[in-house]
This record gives sequence, structure tokens and C-alpha cells, in this order.
Amino acid sequence: MTRFFQSLAALVTLPLAACASFESDPNKIPEPVKGNATTSQPSSPGAVTEESAPASKEAVAAAAAEPAYSGHSGRASEPGAESTNAVRTPVLVTRVGGDMEASIEVIDGVYRFGPSRIESPLPAGYPEPTPPGAIDLKRYPTVRRAEFVSSGSPASGMNMGFFPLFNHIKKKDIAMTSPVEMDYRDMFDPETGKRDQKASMSWTMSFLYRTAELAPTGKDGSVLITDRPEVEVLSIGMNGPYGTGVVEKGLGLLHDWLKAHPEYEVAGDVRAFHYNGPYISNRVKWSEVQLPVRKLESKKSA
Repeated sequence: MTRFFQSLAALVTLPLAACASFESDPNKIPEPVKGNATTSQPSSPGAVTEESAPASKEAVAAAAAEPAYSGHSGRASEPGAESTNAVRTPVLVTRVGGDMEASIEVIDGVYRFGPSRIESPLPAGYPEPTPPGAIDLKRYPTVRRAEFVSSGSPASGMNMGFFPLFNHIKKKDIAMTSPVEMDYRDMFDPETGKRDQKASMSWTMSFLYRTAELAPTGKDGSVLITDRPEVEVLSIGMNGPYGTGVVEKGLGLLHDWLKAHPEYEVAGDVRAFHYNGPYISNRVKWSEVQLPVRKLESKKSA
């Protein structure tokens, strides 16, 4: 077993931490832990104007064409697979709400916000993470990902989804990236963000490839390898134990922002990014809750 997989074995329970500490009550999610950023490369806070509009498709394409992890293929057996080599991507992020002064740092190649940190690399071309308490508009490039789809309670189902995904990347010699992504369908009220129990609710857990060249699309047992298209999202950074509680709390704040900005509308299903493994304290676990959005044409010209 390579050094990477020895390390990866310690991460086997990454989403299992979301189950072991799964919290469905949004009232039990802590307030964001404040950072003490001293970086000379702060985030770009400010209102959304024509001059500070979210990144264009051309900017996304340029960022994706210049991988954040130059010199590494994303193979697990390649030396340095565990290195994050985090980079700042202000062109892909526009601060629009929440804590307007919150700013991440990159220290020793790792994203940091106070005591919160991200230990694994993001896919090439991905925007930098949103700090807890802040709300950003972000544009994500196309990403290849391995998906496991299920229905019913995410709390009991995450265990079932994790191991097929882990076995897939291990078999394909693909290095683990961050975040683990959860997509939710029919689980939250689209008008309020409140948890909405429905018989048809389902979810998808995904591991993201660092680059699309690592393996072709298709099926691998219960895992589907597919390309997620480019998407613009409204995102809020969160701290706290993973689960539907953190999603519901974050969604409530995103819906508050949307009510104050009717020029934007929801354009897709809720998704959550979980950046940390089980050895990170629940208090400082870093996640994002995101809603795909689009700007209404009638409002653009108003």
C-alpha cells in the first residue's frame, strides 16, 4: 500500500463523520468561528455592481485551463498527492453578503480561516472556499465526479454511499480531493429553505476528480462517473457538524439574501460542500451551502 493510501485509509470515515456527528437541527449549528486573517491577498468584499459582477465564463475557462495543482496529475500513487497547494482565485468570487470583511488565508499551501482549515486539494480550476459567515457569488467550471445516488435519510445513507466511492477512486488510483459534495433533491422547501419531508426526496454523494483526464465517464458498479456542467452559485460558508441541520441553517440565510435581491432566482438543487474529515472538531468543521442561481434578464437591463 502506498503512503497515500495509508494516509487515505485514515480518511475512510470522512463522510462517516457526518453520520457520527450528524446534526439535523439547525438550531444546534454554532455561529461561525471568527478568523484572524492577516493575508495580503484578501477576499473581494463589496456590493454586486457592473464593475464587480461575478466572473464571466471566459474567466472560468481561463482559471480551469491553468490548473491550481501544476505538476501533479491527481494520481494517488504519485508523490505529493496529499499536497493541497491552495491558491487564491478572487476573479471567480464576489462577496455579496454576510460577513463582508471575512477573508481566508493560504498558509503553507493550506486554506485557513482562523482555526478552520482545508487539508485536501480542490479540483483544478475550482474557486477558493467561502469563509464561514460570508456569502459569495461564485462560478464553478465543469468538473468530473464520481456519484452515488440514493434516497431517504442522508444520516443513515452516507455510510452506504461512501464506500463504493472510496473503492472506485482507490481502484482507479485517483487521489482524494476536497470537498465531498452532497446534492439534495426535494428535501428542502424551495421558497424558505426549511427541511421538507417528502416521499420523493433523494440525494447524491460525489467525490470530485482533480482533473477530467483521470478516468473516463461511465459506470463502475453503483458509481456513475459524469461531468457536472459549469454553474453559478450563491454560497455561504459554515462551521459546525455536517448534516441537514447545517444545510437548513445556511439555506435560510441564502433565502434571506435572495429576498433582498429579487434580480436573482434559484436555478437548481441545493448542494453542500464538506471540506473536513472526522478528526476535525465539529465546532470548526468547514462547509459551504450553495444554491445555483441566475440573474433575471429583465433585471439586468433595469
